[in-house]
Amino acid sequence: MIAGNCLCGDVSFTVNGPLGRATACHCGQCRKQSGHHWASSSAAESDFIIVGPIKWYEASATAKRGFCPNCGSFLFWKAHDEDAISFSLGALTEPTGIRLESHIFVADKGDYYEIADGLPQHEKS
Repeated sequence: MIAGNCLCGDVSFTVNGPLGRATACHCGQCRKQSGHHWASSSAAESDFIIVGPIKWYEASATAKRGFCPNCGSFLFWKAHDEDAISFSLGALTEPTGIRLESHIFVADKGDYYEIADGLPQHEKS
């Protein structure tokens, strides 16, 4: 089980189940909403317990982003056609034991930084 929460503590979540790969997303939407690239993993929606209010923002025709309506912490990303939810690695209670596995949407990364950690880089997802 892993657990996390938003900055103010109004929203908390636990995940009880297998996790997807841990990635850093460099797409323009993640950079604008998070302030930099967004590190996340995912799990089946049925493996989540979310406590507290979540505000969902319809970011595109294909996905929505969940955040705390009080402090604004960007916590979740969910594709409309999938049964998984991605969650922010930065929101997790440590230690997590999770390590980044790759970078995605690197074709859209900001020009103000380099990716130099040696992990695989994918132009898209």
